[in-house]
Amino acid sequence: MRIHYTILTITILLFTSCNQSSNAQGGVSSTSSLASQVGIDILKQGGNAFDAIVATGFTLAVTSPSNGNLGGGGFLVAHTKDGETISLDFREKAPALSYETMFLDENQEYSRDLSLNSHKSSGVPGTVNGLLKIFNDYGSGNFTLEEIMAPAIRYAENGHYINATDAQGFDSYKALFLTDVGSTKIFVKDINDAIINIQKAFKNGDLSEEDYAKELASIDEWKPGDLLVQKDLADTLKRIAQYGNAGFYEGKTAELIIEEMNANDGLIAKEDLFNYDSVYRNPIVGTYRGNKVISMGPPSSGGVLLIQMLNMIENFEIKSIERNSTEFVHLLTEVQRLAYADRAIHLGDPDFWPNPIPMLTSKEYAKERLALISMDSATRSTEIAAGETLSKESVETTHYSVMDNQGNVAGITTTLNLSYGSKKIVDGAGFLLNNEMDDFSSKPGTANAFGLIGYKANAIQPFKRPLSSMSPTVVIDNEGNPIVTIGAAGGSRIITAILQTIISIVDHGLNIQEAIDAPRTHSQWLPDNVRYEKDALTQQTINELEALNHIFTHNGTVENGIYTLAQIHGVHLKNNKFITGFDKRGTYDENEGIIY
Repeated sequence: MRIHYTILTITILLFTSCNQSSNAQGGVSSTSSLASQVGIDILKQGGNAFDAIVATGFTLAVTSPSNGNLGGGGFLVAHTKDGETISLDFREKAPALSYETMFLDENQEYSRDLSLNSHKSSGVPGTVNGLLKIFNDYGSGNFTLEEIMAPAIRYAENGHYINATDAQGFDSYKALFLTDVGSTKIFVKDINDAIINIQKAFKNGDLSEEDYAKELASIDEWKPGDLLVQKDLADTLKRIAQYGNAGFYEGKTAELIIEEMNANDGLIAKEDLFNYDSVYRNPIVGTYRGNKVISMGPPSSGGVLLIQMLNMIENFEIKSIERNSTEFVHLLTEVQRLAYADRAIHLGDPDFWPNPIPMLTSKEYAKERLALISMDSATRSTEIAAGETLSKESVETTHYSVMDNQGNVAGITTTLNLSYGSKKIVDGAGFLLNNEMDDFSSKPGTANAFGLIGYKANAIQPFKRPLSSMSPTVVIDNEGNPIVTIGAAGGSRIITAILQTIISIVDHGLNIQEAIDAPRTHSQWLPDNVRYEKDALTQQTINELEALNHIFTHNGTVENGIYTLAQIHGVHLKNNKFITGFDKRGTYDENEGIIY
């Protein structure tokens, strides 16, 4: 089972019989085979990558409920056939009623439960606005919105058969789902009056935790192949298909959101919904070994950190260093610590904070930071300060990528924050609310759900977007041709996973699948340790690195005996052949590499 950060990546190429072909017409990679097939069908019918990515995104809201969403937010990074580079910010925003200390208890301590499991934890959703803006601004014009959304509506209304990951996820969060009326209706199997009475008895204190646990165990469990029908979600999708943005941010859907907030001490108001708008940002653009690397800028920290780390690594002949050797891991760890130290201090929503992007992404600054690294000893994170300026995030994220045969490349990373977000569904509307407010710095120096430390730059403010690690990325070769679209789930581990995958592709000459398969390590300033995946390091390498004062944590996340730090997928154009890549860590479908 994949908890919190898992994505089940399905990769499909058109008109071919293997996972790489020069005859392919395009590729779609997503967290669901059904959603990927929807994107492929759009390409087959004359759509472009933007049509396909929007259709895939709306379908994911139905078929991948733990991370696909209408109630979350995310980022798009794309490169068009005309050479235009695009980055769209549809990250969630803090409601007008939010305030800096809203997640501190009476002792001024951070309340994890309040910031993760309450209606106050939800920011104003941006996914719907973002997908619609992409479709309206860059779609081919060959489809109506109703046609793009028809498959998603069909799967919601008629149901789809869940897989093992979904079945285990629904049952794992049963206790939390039962605290919410809307979630109980959808995610608790065969809901009936007896189950509702169990809920009421526990809430009223008439049932002990021990007896409640026994009653929960008696409720039927989901099984792979069970049919999940989401009628309320289908109705919400129909309103969006008919009325566009107003079908979600106004009218009945908006009314249902406000009713949900008012009944549960939430903060999102009618004006928050009406005024929400996604924003085109300047993408973060750097170079690495002659290739152009394009990624997302603030409020994502991903692009800045990725370029900063690549700039530092570029000063070394990395291809001559054995991957995951003592020298390799030591260098990567030191580089990662320096970059993440800067993240904590310098980066935040650009509408509220002066991000020093030119400095952080410059080759000169990279060399200055490298001067702090000793190849003979690890630097303690407490000894690393952020560079001078002018005067715990989600793992349950999903990334999906599309390449078409016209030269358009697009990638979207989107999230609810933790798995199933706040575990609260808007009753009557059928979609989960995010708990993205936890990505703000609730208290200076306090870690969020993913161990990320933050300060004033990422403090809670009304209308502000929280800092993120989501890093949809496109790589362009020195002739201007897109060669890779890549992204990941994994919270703060997203950036380091993409870093290592790009190094494997560019420096070591691996294709995207080989690069994704390679075991990875991760460090992020604080906590002061190195995480590593199963089989990433030999015992001799660990011993040698410990002699350099590195501290190790062999956890990542354990799933089915596999230690994994992030889930990557993407599409790679190499030697005029499309090559698809998806993570095979944890539970995955053998059909993820379906090819047409």
